[in-house]
Amino acid sequence: QVQLVESGGGLVQPGGSLRLSCAASGSIFSLVAMGWYRQASGKQREWVATISRSGSTNYADSVKGRFTISRDNAKNTVYLQMNSLKPEDTAVYYCNRALGVTGWEYDNWGQGTQVTVSS
Repeated sequence: QVQLVESGGGLVQPGGSLRLSCAASGSIFSLVAMGWYRQASGKQREWVATISRSGSTNYADSVKGRFTISRDNAKNTVYLQMNSLKPEDTAVYYCNRALGVTGWEYDNWGQGTQVTVSS
């Protein structure tokens, strides 16, 4: 199973930007789709974005046009560029191997990275 380490979160004002990173272990990274997910306090975890092994992307409607997922297979890393952040984007963000477009493969999640959007 791949180990995943998320980083890059923080406190940002509405309208600001952050770039999250997810470093993955294992040699299969370049062969699998990856996704970003988030969980706000008191809510269920939800899908944010997916990138296929070839670079095709999909986004949840709530982040489309504001977030961009990308990957660097040489570094075994997937990124989430978040622009025009809103208070409702506040959540702990996680990455995982994607299952289909919106699902996730692994039950063991990383520690995640906290994103707080507040003035």
